[in-house]
Amino acid sequence: MHLQFAKWHGTGNDFILIDDRDGAFPATGSDLVKKLCDRHLGIGSDGLILIQAPRSAGARFHMEFFNPDGSRSFCGNGSRCAFAFWSGLEGTREEADFSAIDGAHNARWVDGMVSVSLNFTGVVSRAFDGEQVDFVHNGSPHELVWVEDPGAVQVLAEGRERRHAQRHAPGGTNVNFVTVRDGAVHMRTYERGVEAETLSCGTGVVAAALSALERERLSSPVTVHTPGGRLQVRVERGADGPWGIRLVGPVKHVFSGSIDH
Repeated sequence: MHLQFAKWHGTGNDFILIDDRDGAFPATGSDLVKKLCDRHLGIGSDGLILIQAPRSAGARFHMEFFNPDGSRSFCGNGSRCAFAFWSGLEGTREEADFSAIDGAHNARWVDGMVSVSLNFTGVVSRAFDGEQVDFVHNGSPHELVWVEDPGAVQVLAEGRERRHAQRHAPGGTNVNFVTVRDGAVHMRTYERGVEAETLSCGTGVVAAALSALERERLSSPVTVHTPGGRLQVRVERGADGPWGIRLVGPVKHVFSGSIDH
């Protein structure tokens, strides 16, 4: 198969984008995903995204996201890059509703950045594993470990241990080490599926913001600093029903190309 692709990143969280509106990508393509995401033997990325034909009324497209290990989940930064890529395919700057593995989302351009809605109908589980650890599931599972200085944490070692802890069996979790400094969240993330630290994680950023709000350390909008850059999380907490959450940040087209496999 000859594949055309584009490489995008959102605050250092990088993705392979493929126009699959014709449905030509193999339905059982996990081995191909692993190959393409490999940073030594493939293109290299934190995930692969297919832009597919819409699956529901009112949606403009469907986003199918794969982790580098071939597993599927929702991805916050990936969805922002997916919308930017779709905008280029369609030649439009209009906002769009789209679907993903966890349901419906909305995306729009805001001052050159992409704002995307996230689904969250659950709760922030406080003191999930000790007083300084919270848990949030917002399309992807996230453990939030409050520390004095994320920069001093051995993210690979501690993140891997927490990611595979029995309390998160069988699927495991993402692990975020967070603190509040100078009126903003600062964080580092160990991502499951990638099995390494990433420069940024969109759903992790949102989970960290929700944890900070629950602990009353900050108020919305929440600025979040990751190693790859700065994002903003805007949260409207209604008395009933799902919260209104938007993740806002920059996206960048890195390069486009083709690959035979």
